[in-house]
Amino acid sequence: MNSKCQRVKLNDGHFIPVLGLGTAVPEEFPRNNLKEIIKIAIDAGFHHFDSAFLYKTEEYVGESIRKKIADGTVRREDIFYTTKVWCNCLRPELVRSSLEQSLKKVQLDYVDLYLMHFPMALKAGEDEFPIDEHGKLIFDTVDLCATWEAMEKCKDAGLTKSIGVCNFNRRQLEKILNKPGLKYKPVCNQVECHPYLNQIKLLDFCKSNDIVLVAYGVLGTQRYTGWVDQNSPVLLDEPVLHRLAKKYSQTPALIALRYQLQRGIVALHSTLKEKHIKENTQVFEFKLTSEDMKVLDGLNRNLRYLPATMFEGHPNFPFSDEY
Repeated sequence: MNSKCQRVKLNDGHFIPVLGLGTAVPEEFPRNNLKEIIKIAIDAGFHHFDSAFLYKTEEYVGESIRKKIADGTVRREDIFYTTKVWCNCLRPELVRSSLEQSLKKVQLDYVDLYLMHFPMALKAGEDEFPIDEHGKLIFDTVDLCATWEAMEKCKDAGLTKSIGVCNFNRRQLEKILNKPGLKYKPVCNQVECHPYLNQIKLLDFCKSNDIVLVAYGVLGTQRYTGWVDQNSPVLLDEPVLHRLAKKYSQTPALIALRYQLQRGIVALHSTLKEKHIKENTQVFEFKLTSEDMKVLDGLNRNLRYLPATMFEGHPNFPFSDEY
């Protein structure tokens, strides 16, 4: 089962497993049940867990990780744990305290990767989604370069091994890369990416700057009400995925996952079912032909399941640019 621990090297010398499990779950999902999911995943060989302050799952994920370390299944250094600073904590003076809160919840001495969740600052305070009297989000103006410097300090303090960003477009990445006195480049940019949104131009830009593209929503994302248009097409119903699944004797989900890995992308998948966790470990057991990769490239329709429309109007809204 060691194949599931295949890793790619980040630009700071650390390594990230190419397949990870996302830990965002629907509000109605019992958080305690997540503990069992994480244990099953570790037993199945998964070592990469993607979380965030916003998900409200860190204490449950952390408890399962610590138990698996205690019983000798894994060592801490085998686990790759990611968390993210939310938009109401992007002011430089709040970045470290947000990470310290996450560390307290997960009860680990450090995280492996600390990310800016979005490039859009919201009003600082207790409310994760501060709204005005009209029900609109209250934006904040924060220099992302100053936020990045605060993240660099978290890395220097040993609270995180690596630092990166999420949902940044090319222009926003360039702003960080061109920052005077830049100490550490972002190791990755985590964005929505799947056959209906293949992010080819952003991927090429990231590769040219030694930034790993980490993909969420690789299976078309979980269809969370309020975030995802329920009328949008279901990726795993795509006939091409079903045809290739039959050809390779795999599932449509495995075809979608394999597509990303062969493009040099780190793939995060989210599932709450033991069967799917175990099935998805088979992604390393086959390879798509270059012809079939081109067929999958052809499915792109620039469809964003998570368009973050509530942030439209923010000066740093990232999805208005082509990439």
